[in-house]
Amino acid sequence: MASFAEIDATNKVLRVLVACDVDVANNGGDQSEQAAEHFKTTVPLSINGVKWVQTSKTNSFRKRFAGIGSTYDAANDRFINPKPYASWTLDGNGDWQPPTPKPEGFDPLYATWDEGNQTWVDGP
Repeated sequence: MASFAEIDATNKVLRVLVACDVDVANNGGDQSEQAAEHFKTTVPLSINGVKWVQTSKTNSFRKRFAGIGSTYDAANDRFINPKPYASWTLDGNGDWQPPTPKPEGFDPLYATWDEGNQTWVDGP
C-alpha cells in the first residue's frame, strides 16, 4: 500500500495516510506529482496542509518513512526525523549526529544519550 504524508507550510509532516496502489499506478506512479495531486482529490488537505508527498514504508525512496513531526527536505527530496536533542546536528545524509560518537562496546539496544551531561550512558 502506498502512503502519503501531509506537509504544512514549514514542511512539517502533519499526518501520514495510506492510499490505493492502483490509484497511484494509474495517476503517474510512485513519487509523481500527479499521484500526489490525485490523492488530494481523494483525501482533502487539512486546514494547515499545503500538499501531499508520497513516502515509502520500505525506505526505498525519500530516505525514510515519514512520521508525524518529521520534516520534508524538498531540496534533497527526503524526510528527516525530528531532532532528538538540542546538541545534535544534522549531517549531509539527513541523519542526526551526537556531539560525541557512541563508545564502542556500549549496548546498541540500551545505550542512551544524556543531554544534561553531554555523554552516553550504557544500558541497564
